Amino acid sequence: MDPISPLEQALHAARALVLADLVAGQVAEPDVVSLVEESVAQRRWWVEQWPEGAEFVAGLVAQDVQDALLERYGRWPLCPVCGSGNPHALDVEPELGPDPHWVCGKAGVKVAAVGSLGTAGAGPRPS
Repeated sequence: MDPISPLEQALHAARALVLADLVAGQVAEPDVVSLVEESVAQRRWWVEQWPEGAEFVAGLVAQDVQDALLERYGRWPLCPVCGSGNPHALDVEPELGPDPHWVCGKAGVKVAAVGSLGTAGAGPRPS
């Protein structure tokens, strides 16, 4: 059995982290999981072109899925920090960097690492 390449390890880790956040938000329906798979397939090509970017893949996949969900269903993940006002989505920071986190831009706080929304109490459904 051949060892898994660093590229594949990064892609599998990104998939697992984003799926964990989708499960935490109770939005891991089959069509949404397909969005994750589409992003991972597109990011595979991207990382093959720029192997040094492998550590950025989790944040990029999270952003891809967030953008696709916004187009089809609404904002995700909803901010669990701000209790009043209009519901708003969290952002991924850094936009292109290692150790991506979900952050509330309004409150200026880190909410959770990508893959850890289940511990942050993020809202259940996109809106």
